[in-house]
Amino acid sequence: MANPVVHWEVNGKDGPALHKFFGDLFDWQVLTDNPMGYGVVGADPECDNSIGGGIGQTFDGSSGFVTFYVEVVNVTATLEKAASLGGKILMPDTNVMEGVTIGHFADPEGHIIGLLKKEPM
Repeated sequence: MANPVVHWEVNGKDGPALHKFFGDLFDWQVLTDNPMGYGVVGADPECDNSIGGGIGQTFDGSSGFVTFYVEVVNVTATLEKAASLGGKILMPDTNVMEGVTIGHFADPEGHIIGLLKKEPM
């Protein structure tokens, strides 16, 4: 796969309530020790096809969304390509932490997809 799925995300109005719900439901350890209180769920090292994800609160108070993130070489170029194919850019390339840039677009049917670029550390 040229651009692998590398992260998933659940965002909603009440991040802490979602942390508890998914943690209790699936016995996930949801780590929130970061400035944004974002719930990080690590990949299972004993499962070859497991990827980590996150659970958080929406920035704008909206009802939220569930999405996955595809790793790309250039977030801006991929967002522009998505728009040229009938998608809509929802969030331009945004640095969310050192070495990590993300962006969001909606596909032609409105599904939200995330893009992610990690700089080598």
